[in-house]
Amino acid sequence: MSESTPDSSPGRGASGRAVLTAVVTAFLVGMLATLAIRPAGAGGVDRIAEGNDHRQGRARIAWRMPVSFQSSMPVLGDNPIYVTEQIRKVSGGELDLTIYEPGEIVPAFSITDAVRDRKVNIGYTWLGYDQGKIPASALLGAVPFGMEPWEFAAWWYEAGGREIGQALYHKYQSHILLCGMTGPETAGWFRKPIRSLADLEGLKIRFAGLGGKVMEQAGASVTMLPGGEIFQALEKGAIDATEFALPIVDQALGFNRIASYNYYPGWHQPGTFSHMAVNLTSWNELSNTDQATLETACTAGAMRNLAASEAKQGAIIAGFPAMGVSAETLPMEVLRELQHITEGVMAEEAEKDSDFAAIYASQQAFRADYSHWKSRAYLPRNF
Repeated sequence: MSESTPDSSPGRGASGRAVLTAVVTAFLVGMLATLAIRPAGAGGVDRIAEGNDHRQGRARIAWRMPVSFQSSMPVLGDNPIYVTEQIRKVSGGELDLTIYEPGEIVPAFSITDAVRDRKVNIGYTWLGYDQGKIPASALLGAVPFGMEPWEFAAWWYEAGGREIGQALYHKYQSHILLCGMTGPETAGWFRKPIRSLADLEGLKIRFAGLGGKVMEQAGASVTMLPGGEIFQALEKGAIDATEFALPIVDQALGFNRIASYNYYPGWHQPGTFSHMAVNLTSWNELSNTDQATLETACTAGAMRNLAASEAKQGAIIAGFPAMGVSAETLPMEVLRELQHITEGVMAEEAEKDSDFAAIYASQQAFRADYSHWKSRAYLPRNF
């Protein structure tokens, strides 16, 4: 079989080179476009480069992660930033989570819905926002007159809390990791003093979670708003008062400019717990190493989050007088009445939902055992 003789015509050679150049260029542009695109709602693990060259900043797994709190918020918003940075560093850049602000790709209160449906593979949120569709979820976010941060952490990691909490969310195609933890919230910002339970009757207030149900039973008119919408509602009179978070967060949102009475203690949320939710199929597709990386970063995030929340509140409260804000303590009679209402609300919720009953029973059993230590080991708080 004879070889064909190449055409040595200059015109035809130049044409061939032009065609080859065009083909190579189109191929490279197509590859770059494929790498750059992150389609909304893409399911499964976004594997950008299986070959992975870390020197070029490529990740083996790249996921979009919507969050329920603005990343500019102190303590609440900056914790996901810390967690994603640690994941990136520990994995050597192989795992890359990109934070998306509330409402940017998923509404603030719908993050676990998007994770369940695999519109996103992962999200960071406060599970109390799921209360309307998963009643027991509120127990994993905060419980009125319930567990404080270290107490919840002990239950979660050492007394079956993680297992029972994850089993709950597995029913909704999600795997949850405790990823953030803060101390008590304030009891709220009010325009007028609260001297008795009667002062709550008819009060239009923003409240969340199980505490909102308690406030409704106390006679308040409760509404739920994302953090970014509260100030405007307060300013325009759509609500009379609000609770949201820690003093440093609430001040950053400007509540002190409208409501001058900031009440304590945060009876409705003695501790606040945030979670990373991963689509269950996506979680199961991860290697053991990748799973451990997420778990470890979240555990570190919870500890660092608690440290930040405890370290930054004192100075904020100390500055209240200069801003015309009065830090007030709810009368003991009001607290006892709210506690009594809480007991009724918890019993009603447990009767209506078996998951709620099971998780609440687990928490109560742990608290009964823990009380032997808690009541003896620590100095009285007025010491």
